Amino acid sequence: MMTRLASGAARGPVPARENDVGGLRNVSEYALEMRDYAFSYGSTSTDALHDISFGLRHGSFAVLCGTSGSGKSTLLRAFKPELAVAGESRGTVRVLGDDPHLLGPVESATRVGFVMQDPENQIVTDTVWHELAFGLESIGMDPQTMRRRVAEAAHFFGIGSWFDRRTADLSGGQKQLLNLAAIVVMQPAVLVLDEPTSQLDPIAAKAFLDVLERVNSELGITVVITEHRLEDVLPIADRVLLLERGGTLAYDGDRDGFAHMLAKHDSGLYAALPAATRMGMLFERAGRDPGGHVTYPFSVREGRSYLADALAHGERVAGPPPTERALPSGDVVLSARDLWFRYTRDMPFVLRGVDFNLHAGRISALVGGNGSGKSTLLSALAGVRKPERGRVVRARNLHVALMAQNPKTLFVRDRLVDDLMEWSDVGGYSLHDVNNMLERLGLEQLRARHPYDLSGGETQKAALAKILLLGPDVLLLDEPTKGLDAPAKAQIGRILSDLALREGKAILLTTHDLEFVSEIAHTCSMLFGHDITCTQDAHGFFVDNLFYSTPTARIARGMLDGCVTTADLAVSFGLAEGTHDE
Repeated sequence: MMTRLASGAARGPVPARENDVGGLRNVSEYALEMRDYAFSYGSTSTDALHDISFGLRHGSFAVLCGTSGSGKSTLLRAFKPELAVAGESRGTVRVLGDDPHLLGPVESATRVGFVMQDPENQIVTDTVWHELAFGLESIGMDPQTMRRRVAEAAHFFGIGSWFDRRTADLSGGQKQLLNLAAIVVMQPAVLVLDEPTSQLDPIAAKAFLDVLERVNSELGITVVITEHRLEDVLPIADRVLLLERGGTLAYDGDRDGFAHMLAKHDSGLYAALPAATRMGMLFERAGRDPGGHVTYPFSVREGRSYLADALAHGERVAGPPPTERALPSGDVVLSARDLWFRYTRDMPFVLRGVDFNLHAGRISALVGGNGSGKSTLLSALAGVRKPERGRVVRARNLHVALMAQNPKTLFVRDRLVDDLMEWSDVGGYSLHDVNNMLERLGLEQLRARHPYDLSGGETQKAALAKILLLGPDVLLLDEPTKGLDAPAKAQIGRILSDLALREGKAILLTTHDLEFVSEIAHTCSMLFGHDITCTQDAHGFFVDNLFYSTPTARIARGMLDGCVTTADLAVSFGLAEGTHDE
């Protein structure tokens, strides 16, 4: 079935339902509701979701958060039976007061819209205008009404200037925005979004969430969204739902209560909170609440006001902000020399004259917008793609491993443990080594699971495990933190740091997670205009930039220049980060 609507859906008017009276609906108190809901996968009797009860009122903007594997995606898909996970469920699920399993395809499409992580999996036509019209055509809407709806959606979402373009030529941010527009044009009452910004660069992700906020506030559409990065989504939410591992609902309330709960009982999500909120927690723990604030700051704007209050109320700066991280003096082991690449002769160049050096013992990061050529550069350095001009120079006997952006491409077996053993003859490792790697990455409980049944974060860690078992000298990692929760991200950061500093590995990663880069990278390069525009030490990169920077750097700019992370702020004010060390 198509994501938005089955292409063969019945056409014609939507039939009246039990709560339709004389053309008027008996409006349910809740847009989305679960009561005593539980779910288990077919392969196990253990509940993946247990005793879930909540109701979202009409017009809510709710964030569903939790660690990887806690059941967030499974919960969301229960509201869209066409996308639901196979398994056994019990309890009550309601969409606008009705059981979603009893809705026809037309009703389902016009009540609940669903936006997935990967925009490529949702676009079904070849042009922007046809994508906008596809769902409306599928329900048999008359041409005049359809043209009006498509026109107003194009205006609202600001896509008129690329209305006639091919969908294949759009950037990742444009594709996800088009997905949202093509769903909203159906005029659903509810939008369900499963990590919709996980594959977008920071600027595109913020633009997407800004539009989503308008959809909620101006159109009144109820929104429920899962996100691991709470920096941009928590400030616009009025409701937070927290799932704990084991599938229980640990919190249901407003964002301030959520932050206060994490301040007292961290469930592993402290590092996912907005930088401004973490800063407020630092002062609160130290008993130094400047200005007598009752609530935590959540946005950069609120954070700057909070920091200004701290300085105005005489908060003592204990020392200067940290300077750049010392660069290990490793040899150049892999380099690009005047690299030019394009996919076919009749296409424009993706890379133009790129020069780049990768050093042993360093973690280097490559950032840039969607479609800027980051993945292409990694594949060229790995030898997967041959440049049209220029060359890639490697140190003698260098072993290079590439983890592609889609980690599922690495898996070919039915059990994770068997998949990790696939390259044992080539890599010279044993089952004992595999078991140690599974334990190192916290995957030992999943050794018998099919790799495709893992959560997004678990899949990322499993792919990294398969690469690390080969013992490469150089790691080229394309979006290694995509889909990872805060604890898993911190764990991966520690592993990569150990590989670089203790084992002398050269690591190059592409990522949209700028806070992660600021914490572990030694250097950061920006790819723009088909070439690398700059390479700096990571600290200096984020201090100097305004847009490609961290929230903490934006908060501190002009008041405590040089602070890039909340750890930097803690050092500057002599504050202890307590049990929530980053």
